Amino acid sequence: MNATTAKAAEKAVKKAASAKTAGVKTAAAKVSPAKTSPVRKTAVTPPGGESPTALVRRARRINRELAEVYPYAHPELDFENPFQLLVATVLSAQTTDLRVNQTTPALFAGYPTPEDLAAANPEVIEEILRPCGFFRAKTRSVIGLSEALVENFGGEVPGRLEDLVTLPGVGRKTAFVVLGNAFGRPGITVDTHFQRLVRRWQWTAETDPDKIEAAVGALFPKSDWTDLSHHVIWHGRRICHARKPACGACPIAPLCPAYGEGETDPEKAKKLLKYEKGGFPGQRLKPPQSYLDAGGRPAPPLGAA
Repeated sequence: MNATTAKAAEKAVKKAASAKTAGVKTAAAKVSPAKTSPVRKTAVTPPGGESPTALVRRARRINRELAEVYPYAHPELDFENPFQLLVATVLSAQTTDLRVNQTTPALFAGYPTPEDLAAANPEVIEEILRPCGFFRAKTRSVIGLSEALVENFGGEVPGRLEDLVTLPGVGRKTAFVVLGNAFGRPGITVDTHFQRLVRRWQWTAETDPDKIEAAVGALFPKSDWTDLSHHVIWHGRRICHARKPACGACPIAPLCPAYGEGETDPEKAKKLLKYEKGGFPGQRLKPPQSYLDAGGRPAPPLGAA
């Protein structure tokens, strides 16, 4: 083999090796996931097996039905400003709104502003809050959030979720109560009633409050969120109870996949209806004028003559 032939053979070997290496890299590239490719989103299957579209339609119909049953649905805590609503909502944990409404007049009479409550003697506040239960922890929370309002927000309740949840004792549920009812900014209030009912209605199978909020929020336009929360919570307090729901007296029974878990006889179910204040809807001791009938009385409860 002369020199020219040898060089030609060497070049051919190098070219073949190069081509083989390139082929290996190309194959590897094909099997490796592309980092820049978008994540494929998979639609969540409704827990009841119905289609996502059917679930949306059923959920929205339930809300429309409840809106007719509870046209006066509203926050059941007495308040005159965002600060009072914030404090009252923190106090409402593990007790009734009625109990809070019986307690806050004395609190706000003596400590009407964040500055006043921030400077309060904890022992005095504990005695005022004792009827609400967990009064020591609640005292720390309301004094702590008042101090934070003074130090970080100029004594004003902020109107943003990310600010509200920085306050002691304030989570997303409390923040959305304040945003929706004091600032008119939509939010879903996921309390124990809301959690129980949306799972019972098979709107979601989630158990984490944040995931429930996201799942239910996806079923409704944002503008419906605050009123939806009121409708569901009112229904949970009055008819769709945890241990023995009054199925036979429920206005949305045809839409409920859990119908039959409670009493289905209409007369027996009617006896299970609960109202926490003398049969009237709402526990507010000072309801706004818009919640009263022409004679200045609370609007009549569901099923009243």
